[in-house]
Amino acid sequence: QAEDGIRDIGVTGVQTCALPICGPIMSAVAGKAVALKECASTEYQNYAKKVIENAQELARVLEGEGMRAVSGGTDTHLALIDIRSTGITGKLADERCGRSGISLNKNAIPYDPESPAVTSGIRVGSPATTTQGMGANEMKIIASLIARAIRDGGDDAKASEIRNEVHALTANFPVY
Repeated sequence: QAEDGIRDIGVTGVQTCALPICGPIMSAVAGKAVALKECASTEYQNYAKKVIENAQELARVLEGEGMRAVSGGTDTHLALIDIRSTGITGKLADERCGRSGISLNKNAIPYDPESPAVTSGIRVGSPATTTQGMGANEMKIIASLIARAIRDGGDDAKASEIRNEVHALTANFPVY
């Protein structure tokens, strides 16, 4: 039934061929059909809810560490965190977390006093960790590791200690 609906709605506006002589790019249509079918499954919907719950927990615990979740938290897979209270810029936080084995991004916050190359915030997300099987308890640990990396990651010994803790955590949740 879903396949009939996809066939019936057409693909105007989603084709990527710039030449008027082209028809639909069938691999793109097929890819979208597969993605829509997957998204309709209960398993995927449960996963998506878990991703959002994990992002909310991550933002909540980072707030407990003295940072501010922009807009009071998140309703998506990402959270934007204002880290001005730490005295560290987004750029420096990104670098310190990277040295500590944590992937996140610097990000501008609304009315950011810093330049876009420096920023006053970070962007954190939960899809990768959720896919690995992590839940709320691990989000608490991850938030603590992020906070420690931001505050102490400039010290090579402390960054190495945090990186070892990150590796110990992720060893329990293999990617494959």
